[in-house]
Amino acid sequence: MDAIETSPDGPGPGTHWQVADIDFTAVDRDAIAGDALAFRIVFLASLVETGSDLYAGNLVACFGGDDEVARWLVESWQVEEMRHGHALRSYVEHVWPEIDWQRSYDAFFAEYSRTCTVDQLAPERALELAARCMVETGTATLYGALHRYAREPVLKDLAARIYADEVRHYKHFYRHFRRYQSRERHSRWRIASTLLGRLRETRTGDGYHAFRELARGDDAARFDADYRAFTRSFAEFVRVHGTRELTVRMGLRPLGLPAALESWLTKHGAALYALWMR
Repeated sequence: MDAIETSPDGPGPGTHWQVADIDFTAVDRDAIAGDALAFRIVFLASLVETGSDLYAGNLVACFGGDDEVARWLVESWQVEEMRHGHALRSYVEHVWPEIDWQRSYDAFFAEYSRTCTVDQLAPERALELAARCMVETGTATLYGALHRYAREPVLKDLAARIYADEVRHYKHFYRHFRRYQSRERHSRWRIASTLLGRLRETRTGDGYHAFRELARGDDAARFDADYRAFTRSFAEFVRVHGTRELTVRMGLRPLGLPAALESWLTKHGAALYALWMR
C-alpha cells in the first residue's frame, strides 16, 4: 500500500491535528461567497462525519473479540471521524451563520439512525473490511477533489488534512482485510460483489439522508429531482477535480489482482471510474 498517495500537497498521513489548529477567523469570505456547490458538499459532509460514531459502534459490535480492531476503531478511527465532523461544522457555522446546523443534524440523525444498524453490515468480517475500503476510497476521493477545487485557503487546508486521514484509514482497513481474508478466503467474485454493493448503497445512504436537510418542505418528486441534479453536479465535480488512477487503484486493491492486471486497469480504468461517479 505504500504506493497509495498520502496527501494532495497537504499534511502527511502521520500528522496529528486538532480542530483548534484551524484558524476559522482567517476564512476568505470573498473566495467562498456564492459557491453553492462547496456549501452543499461541506454541509452534507459535516452531517455525515458527525454521525460516524453510530457506524463506529456497529463496527465495534461486528468485531467483538478482536481487540486490535475494536481498540483502533474506538481510539483512532471514531475520534478522527468525529474531529472531521466538528471541523466541518465549525467551517459551516463560521461561513454560513444563517444555517441552524444543530437542528439539521438532529433531523438527519433521527432518520439515518433508523437505517444504520449492525445487520446492514456484510455477513463476514473480511467482506465488511473490503466494503470499508470502498467507503474510504470514496471519502479520500471526495476530500482530495475538494482540496484541488477549493480557492478558499482555510477550506483547502482542512480538506487536505481530512484527505490524509482518510487515506490512512483506508490502509488500516485494508491491512485488517488481508488478515481476515487469509482465513476466510473469499473469491474475487464475492469480494467484487461486496464492493459494488457498498458502492450502490452510497446512492441511498448517509449522504442521501443528509441531503434531505437541504430540501425540507419539498415534495417527494421535487426532492428526487433535486437529489439527482446534485449527484450529477457532484459526479462532474469529482470527474474534473478527482484523481482517476488513485481512485481506481484503491478500489481494486482488495481484489488481489495480479500486479500487471491491476496496473493496466489502473491506467485504463476510465469505465470503472465512470461507474464510480454515476
